[in-house]
Amino acid sequence: MKTAEQLAEEIVAREGGFVDDRDDPGGATNHGVTIGTMRRLGLDLDGNGRVDTADVRRLTAEQARDIFLQSYFRAPKIDQLPQVLQGTVFDMQVNAGSNAIRILQALLNGMGAVLRVDGALGPQSLGAAERACARQPGLVADAYGIARRNYYYALADARPASRKFARARDGGKGGWILRAEEFISPRFRLTAAEHGARVAGWV
Repeated sequence: MKTAEQLAEEIVAREGGFVDDRDDPGGATNHGVTIGTMRRLGLDLDGNGRVDTADVRRLTAEQARDIFLQSYFRAPKIDQLPQVLQGTVFDMQVNAGSNAIRILQALLNGMGAVLRVDGALGPQSLGAAERACARQPGLVADAYGIARRNYYYALADARPASRKFARARDGGKGGWILRAEEFISPRFRLTAAEHGARVAGWV
């Protein structure tokens, strides 16, 4: 199994460098760390008394990795999930915040748990995840990845400006879908035709 540090480094590599896309609600982002996160953490890297786009540009990959480990892995207790789920939930936490845990809680409820879908990993959620993974670890991880993919499609359904993140210019799978499918077994990944049918109604 990969270490937490390896997972974090992979997320940094997956996120890429500085972007400031007007269609991205997160705003200016570097190595996956948004300007909102930097303001919350008070990361005034140029020392001018405010956290702005210039500070986002200064953020290093190493700083991003450390932020992810502390704020997106350990703080929300993803490090206490069964190992088979840690990579995918960690990646989704960086990408979608506490929605990552809400998706997991809803999935576990569908498997028979009775959890409050609140985006926080407490003893009940952790216990439910442990029990589910004790029975079918690989299938639980695949089911979570599929739920992630469905979340992205639904988000793009509801917000046309976000469709470019789920559908590439050539009509193929966009970054969001490819990202989710990195954590899904090949047999559960959509074919190009299946993806095309899913997004056929988008303008």
